[in-house]
Amino acid sequence: MRGHDYARALLRRARAAGEDAGMVTSEYAMGLIAAVGFAGLLYKVVTSDQVRAALQALVGKALDAPF
Repeated sequence: MRGHDYARALLRRARAAGEDAGMVTSEYAMGLIAAVGFAGLLYKVVTSDQVRAALQALVGKALDAPF
């Protein structure tokens, strides 16, 4: 490939890559929103009375175990 053709190919690739730059930001934002939503749901589940009682019972059994 001649130098001139190689430079044109690189320029085309650079322009094509620049067109998708906005998509990366929007995909990152959507992923972040989904992660925050999942974290909120997980927090609600873990802090519910049933899960809290089960975790306390598990920790209590672990502390009462003989060595």
